[in-house]
Amino acid sequence: MTLFFKLLIGHVLADFVLQTDTMARAKDRHGEFAKTVSDSFPPWYYWLAAHALVHGGAVYVVTGSAVFGLIETILHGAIDIAKCERWIGFHQDQALHVLCKVAYCLAI
Repeated sequence: MTLFFKLLIGHVLADFVLQTDTMARAKDRHGEFAKTVSDSFPPWYYWLAAHALVHGGAVYVVTGSAVFGLIETILHGAIDIAKCERWIGFHQDQALHVLCKVAYCLAI
């Protein structure tokens, strides 16, 4: 339970505290922000990758596993793409992120 709690804290920090408004809007390639920025502005996938890496870093710091950190980076990015493509909603997005944390705990 302690590991799961630490992973949830890392998730909340990465998804709500460390994710800036710019990052939240710019990572969605269909959003108004991504459509209105100039060509010199970093494209949406830079923002998405940076956000996913913050999550991967949080998982790495908590678990000490670079493998879990890499898996989290990939899965978090894929889940956020699904949300940005409107394939899933906010609640499904958050549930999938939490299920990833459960899977790490079970694997450890």
